Amino acid sequence: MTNNTEPQRTDDAAEMLAVIAAQQRRVDRMMLRPIPWMLGLWGVAWLVGFTLLWSAYEGGNPWFRIPMSVAAPIFGILIAGAIVASIIIGIRLGRGVKGVSTFAGAVYGVSWSLCGMAFAALGMGLIANGLSSELASIYFPSGFALMCGTLYLAGAALWRQVSMLVLGIIMLVVGAIAPFFGAPTNNIVMAVFGGGALLIAAIIFAVRLRQGR
Repeated sequence: MTNNTEPQRTDDAAEMLAVIAAQQRRVDRMMLRPIPWMLGLWGVAWLVGFTLLWSAYEGGNPWFRIPMSVAAPIFGILIAGAIVASIIIGIRLGRGVKGVSTFAGAVYGVSWSLCGMAFAALGMGLIANGLSSELASIYFPSGFALMCGTLYLAGAALWRQVSMLVLGIIMLVVGAIAPFFGAPTNNIVMAVFGGGALLIAAIIFAVRLRQGR
């Protein structure tokens, strides 16, 4: 008499694993859904903010000048807005479904604001200890670019996203080479390559999520 119990158990186990894998993919997509918004917000903040700073320095924008008293506050508002949005997104990621993916998403979202404040505090500490305004204008853009690059690499490792890996590498490269252009040219380098890369990544990420990939 043939025993069909073992094949049946194998089929049931395979079906259960498939269901679990499908559920995990849905949870991962839910966790990743706010990421394009985060990328887009930071992309706009960088593109507009660093362009304004570039336009405020003598020897910067050759077409028009913007007073630093106008450019600096707008830049600060844009970055602060992006940080606040990252905090809100991180908190929202912690609601609803509970589990490892939810915790990872929440920590990742909050990490943007925490790291941003830490890098800003470091810069202000350097200024308090004699860092010149010209060197500060080089430190802050590159410091934030290196921060973003590192966080994108962490995100790529968490969710196995090649697009985030590529973006992280781009941001690290931009942050590392921008100081060699000197101030204020480093600002337009950050605006075009840093902000542009963030906006392109936001679009690609949104399309891939819509396609369920």
